[in-house]
Amino acid sequence: MPKYVIEREIPGVGSQSAEELRAAAQVSNDALSTLAPRVQWQQSFVTEDKTYCVYIAEDERAIYEHAELSGSPANRVSKVDTVLDPTSAGT
Repeated sequence: MPKYVIEREIPGVGSQSAEELRAAAQVSNDALSTLAPRVQWQQSFVTEDKTYCVYIAEDERAIYEHAELSGSPANRVSKVDTVLDPTSAGT
């Protein structure tokens, strides 16, 4: 399945408590269980006013369905073409 990066604009998300973030993750997991195995959450990066989430999904539609079920915006969904990391240098 393709990999996607989802940009979510959530004002103040970086100031949320650990408990608030845990609750958001649980809501996301509940939505994922409804959509399984069409979409899987790998990880998210939280910044001041956005999250950047990495998902594996059968298509973009599954990403948007998850956003609707979880109540989290999916402001931008980008399909990953290539993964580049330090081992890509071949040295």
